Amino acid sequence: MSTQRQVMQDYLDSLVKRADFTIYFTDDVVATFEGTDQRADGREAAGQLIRYVHEGAFDARPELKSLLVDEGRAAIEADFVGTHTGEFAGLAATGRPVRVPYSVVYDFRDDRISALRIYFPMGFLLEQLTN
Repeated sequence: MSTQRQVMQDYLDSLVKRADFTIYFTDDVVATFEGTDQRADGREAAGQLIRYVHEGAFDARPELKSLLVDEGRAAIEADFVGTHTGEFAGLAATGRPVRVPYSVVYDFRDDRISALRIYFPMGFLLEQLTN
């Protein structure tokens, strides 16, 4: 098994278990929600952004559908599954369940994640919170 595949599996396992997944990031990692102005620069900021979505605004976890790893890059396809438990996009907690398909493309440097580009259909999520 490649080192980068193992890093991805360990990272995703840590994310699901709510352990310290940021240990798999470079110090200067950049996390972005593509199509929005949401961007976090650095290990701490990227960790906070990801934790806010999974633990602050929602009690949610990824349900992995597929993991692809190539030299220097990886990608996942997953479902974001959970409950809306905190303020998100100006909406107070609704307690509603959510299930949103999404993808993330990762870049590696020195067997650490140096970038995460998150492709997340916000409109679909907001529909589940307001309809």
